[in-house]
Amino acid sequence: MTVRTRFAPSPTGFLHVGGARTALFCYLFARHHGGEFVLRIEDTDLERSTAESVNAILEGMSWLGLDYDEGPFYQTERFERYNAVIDELLDRGLAYRCDCPKERLERIRDMQMAAKQKPRYDGHCRTRQVDPEQPHVVRFRNPVDGAVVVDDLIRGRIPFANDELDDLILRRSDGSPTYNLTVVVDDADMGITHVIRGDDHVNNTPRQMNIMTALGFETPRYAHVPMILGADGTRLSKRHGAVSVVAYRDLGYLPEALINYLVRLGWSHGDQEVFSLDDLIELFDITDVNKAASTFNTDKLDWLNQHYIQHGEPKHIARLLSPHLGHLDIDPSTGPDPVAVVEAQAARAKTLKELAEISAFCYRDFDDYEPAAAKKHLRPVAREPLERVRAELDMLALADWQDAELHRVVERVAEALGLNMGKVAQPLRVAVVGRAASPGIDITLRLVGKDATLRRIDRALAYIDARAAQA
Repeated sequence: MTVRTRFAPSPTGFLHVGGARTALFCYLFARHHGGEFVLRIEDTDLERSTAESVNAILEGMSWLGLDYDEGPFYQTERFERYNAVIDELLDRGLAYRCDCPKERLERIRDMQMAAKQKPRYDGHCRTRQVDPEQPHVVRFRNPVDGAVVVDDLIRGRIPFANDELDDLILRRSDGSPTYNLTVVVDDADMGITHVIRGDDHVNNTPRQMNIMTALGFETPRYAHVPMILGADGTRLSKRHGAVSVVAYRDLGYLPEALINYLVRLGWSHGDQEVFSLDDLIELFDITDVNKAASTFNTDKLDWLNQHYIQHGEPKHIARLLSPHLGHLDIDPSTGPDPVAVVEAQAARAKTLKELAEISAFCYRDFDDYEPAAAKKHLRPVAREPLERVRAELDMLALADWQDAELHRVVERVAEALGLNMGKVAQPLRVAVVGRAASPGIDITLRLVGKDATLRRIDRALAYIDARAAQA
């Protein structure tokens, strides 16, 4: 048997992290077993489904690198098939028409709630002849005896008594098929062997299994993944911050970091924290997923993201950094090689967005000095060291604008003035970067370049003079 999994989002919004984790589990399970991963767009909710949401889902999966083998398949293109199945169930007496008005259904529900009973349709139309030309829905004739047992790969054995299940609607009065019917038909037609989805679908599963049995379809194995909680213990939502996969991309997270973090929300392999995608394909099995809900921890995600930035291939990180520089109106081709910037700055940032922000000085002049840094380092006493450094740097040939020679310039000035290196390097750093933190002064000067370095030193000298005049 070839393992076939599917990810089947509804295109009513972005791809959120809970959906992304489900897609990841489906993908890893299929790849681990040498199987196939199918993408299906469940767009039967015509009022809420949008093309923008479809694009957001596809964009998020592409960014994460979750390549699918088949699809995307769209349910709205399969209505003819669904209606044929519903008609078959009607012909075989396994479904029936129901014309109960909304008022009657609401009255029954209110009575059941008052009696502390589980709300369910009372089967009023099971034995009635309903005019097919009048408005009506089609309901599944659910078995009334026995039980359905879901042998869940995560949660274990879950029994459901059939008399607790509803005669659910298969086709609405407008002629459109419902979720529980379309899912059954799609999973059967697409040969899905394992359904991995959120545990909010647990109660749908016995109903779907009964429909499958009625149609003679082979039932897939099910695994219901526990939900992801926010720090306050409630279901993860927008109020907890960014929950869209694309939003995490825009905030400067790496796809490999988010994948690594999401898979660890409910799954583990010993004490190992960092996994490549190849590691995960080799090690992951859905039966190892925890039954309990997991809590989203942004600090842990930040730690992983910084790890991947710091230890990733610089060329790869530079490629991902480039659009974040672009968001700052910086053209990376107008300054130092982004690879060199990554090599110098990677250990200083938790996200690519932060890395771009702290590296902007490499490409353009800054607007203002950091007040505390300027107050401490751009004082009249710093004028002579800055003048001496500027003079020596001005004489340095462009071919010699390299770390070793730049370091020697700062060192010679410090020795000539009887100062320690910090008394020269720190005023120079603030003059060139605008703040007191940057890579080593030689690396900083190399990245900034000769023209910008001299221009910024001149600006700092003018700032010192203006400060002295106000004293």
